[in-house]
Amino acid sequence: MSEEKLLEIKDLKQYFKTGRHSVVKAVDGINFDIYKGETFGLVGESGCGKSTTGRTIIRLYNATDGEVLFKGENVQDRKSQTDLKKFNRQMQMIFQDPYSSLNPRMTVMDIIAEGIDVHGLAENENDRKDKVYELLETVGLEKQHATRYPHEFSGGQRQRLGIARALAVEPEFIIADEPISALDVSIQAQVVNLLKKLQKEKNLTYLFIAHDLSMVKYISDRIGVMYFGKMVELADSDELYKNPIHPYTKSLLSAIPLPDPDYERERIRHRYDPSQHDTSEEPEFREVRPRHWVLCTTKEFEAYKKELDNK
Repeated sequence: MSEEKLLEIKDLKQYFKTGRHSVVKAVDGINFDIYKGETFGLVGESGCGKSTTGRTIIRLYNATDGEVLFKGENVQDRKSQTDLKKFNRQMQMIFQDPYSSLNPRMTVMDIIAEGIDVHGLAENENDRKDKVYELLETVGLEKQHATRYPHEFSGGQRQRLGIARALAVEPEFIIADEPISALDVSIQAQVVNLLKKLQKEKNLTYLFIAHDLSMVKYISDRIGVMYFGKMVELADSDELYKNPIHPYTKSLLSAIPLPDPDYERERIRHRYDPSQHDTSEEPEFREVRPRHWVLCTTKEFEAYKKELDNK
């Protein structure tokens, strides 16, 4: 992982009106950076705002407030078609449901070549075909798959098609929005291993969004934990798993099952109770130890530091 910031999220907010006077704060003032070449895992339960964060970064939603800086430029400021086209080539997304994200009326050839066509990346029809064939082989599929339609593939194969489509425009940054949650467990590891392999070969940077903490640990360099629109903890992957501090992070980790009967018999589940937090002041994101950040009040900060010192 380099020290070059590829993406900077500054006080990002994404609010949705649900009625005349009610607002859902899906993303409520979060801050984090992603460095070139790393995988940043974003985890939390369904409805915590992690997918909304990804969609706001790539401009599927316009941010309510805050900044998304990609290579130092605010993506919200890109208004011209030329700027948007350039941005769309640099940043791509892999979606959760590989079937609904693929046009059922298009062949695999046309699905993968769509970005190639839009950005004029093929010199002629033969070059277009060669690029698609190469992409299919890159993701573990075969040339003859190019003439088929999405319904003819398994879930794992369809997700490989989604990855090939994202790679077609040679992006620098990919947002993987729960890319394995719709797949069988046996297939999940194959897709994650493919993503890791492609990252090394093509120097890619990932935002990997998921709720499966065990898989996120396997692929991520750093992990951010979200709860109800807030980032509650952020640390290096190993540090977060060895020394979770925020009660919500502890509850998520304690829910991970292991294939060990003795461990499962003794496993203690932590129940997260938001009412137990100190309410004497507004919590802030504070660094409890180098590169380990937690959302907490001053009183909680001192307690968390003491807890880490006693480990």
